[in-house]
Amino acid sequence: MHPIVDLARRAIREYLQRREIISPPSDLPEEMSGRAGVFVSLKKQGQLRGCIGTFLPATPSIAEEVIRNAISAATQDPRFPPVSLDELDEITCSVDILTEPERVSSMEELDHRRYGVIVKKGPLKGLLLPDIEGVGSVEEQLRIAKMKAGIDPDDQDCEIYRFMVKRYH
Repeated sequence: MHPIVDLARRAIREYLQRREIISPPSDLPEEMSGRAGVFVSLKKQGQLRGCIGTFLPATPSIAEEVIRNAISAATQDPRFPPVSLDELDEITCSVDILTEPERVSSMEELDHRRYGVIVKKGPLKGLLLPDIEGVGSVEEQLRIAKMKAGIDPDDQDCEIYRFMVKRYH
């Protein structure tokens, strides 16, 4: 298991057992010391069980972002009941470290397998990670991101950003 995924799992376990937020390792590896947006995705028997993240960094390090978002994915995703300690061993975890979002001016700059997308219209924002099972086109990726944001899927008048991820399992 990659150390970033191990950190996410330890954060969830400690929080569920003791309601304590663990500290990041004292000697952070380079891949955990920078700042970036981070998404933590939880799956149980192949089905999504929780996913929470930040597209821009909200903490001083990637390690802290992983800890915070892992706990939130397990306990605060409004689509699911909180993860229980009993089911934690059945849950797989992946962590996506995001590059800084960049605005695009045309659909030709997107690729649903390579880039995640952020759609924005006024205060509304929606994000969809890249290479999601069941999402087969850029158009579908944008439609889902718009629906998540509360934007009409047919609305062509919104800002679109793309980003890449480094995914850890």
